[in-house]
Amino acid sequence: MEEQQSPFKAAIQPGLTIGLVSLALTFIAYFIDATLLGSAWFGLIAIVIFFVLIIYFGKQYRTEIGGYMTFGTAFNFSFIAILISGIISLIGQLLLFHVIDPSLAGVLSDQAFENALSMMENFGASADSMSPEQLEDMRANTSRQFTLSGQLMGFGIGIIIYAIIALILAAILKKRDKSLDY
Repeated sequence: MEEQQSPFKAAIQPGLTIGLVSLALTFIAYFIDATLLGSAWFGLIAIVIFFVLIIYFGKQYRTEIGGYMTFGTAFNFSFIAILISGIISLIGQLLLFHVIDPSLAGVLSDQAFENALSMMENFGASADSMSPEQLEDMRANTSRQFTLSGQLMGFGIGIIIYAIIALILAAILKKRDKSLDY
């Protein structure tokens, strides 16, 4: 009988794969047009690809372990794969923003600031109603997210988001063996 991999070991390869795909998408978007990285469409496409891949690898793992997977096993598999993917993405983004193109952070920060102002106007608020200090604080906050400490803090917050996503994915991936019901 073949020994089954633990969810932790099984999640390493999918996590690496998803992280590298995410990194490739980021760099492709950067080379096409750097402002795509701040685009909502790019983010949406990346999230869809991310979910499709993690569900694919999760179903593949479920098949490997006999076709059934508990919620806990599915959560562990999903969370570890997402965490590994996130670490790879973080390393790639740190390289991109601090080594390859340090000016990119300013471009994306300006784009994020303009997007925030546009969203405020869509909800009926005007940038004119804000004081110059408030606008400057808003601009500083958007710039801060691209600094080294901002990216590391974002990753820390991302771990909580990863856990929530892993809970959702675990609910999708779990499959109970109904033959064990009495």
